[in-house]
Amino acid sequence: MLFINIGFGNMVAANRVVAISSPESSPVKRLVAVAKEEGRIIDLSCGHKTKTVIITDSEHVILSALPTERIADRLNGLSDNNSSDDDDIT
Repeated sequence: MLFINIGFGNMVAANRVVAISSPESSPVKRLVAVAKEEGRIIDLSCGHKTKTVIITDSEHVILSALPTERIADRLNGLSDNNSSDDDDIT
């Protein structure tokens, strides 16, 4: 099983990811709100601003502080998962 680092040492199984999105749109905000109500939210942003919303095949919603593009690159294998700037939040 392949895992991707989504910041602060947190990992997600790459084969379980259905979608990644910016948290700015209204539909995604509603999705996050419903997931919170139903107990399906996993907040892995470690107190930082949420920059990415990850939806899994088990309908869990994961919040990350890393930018969407960086997580997409890691899913596509374009970025080194063991780089020293994994937790560089900008």
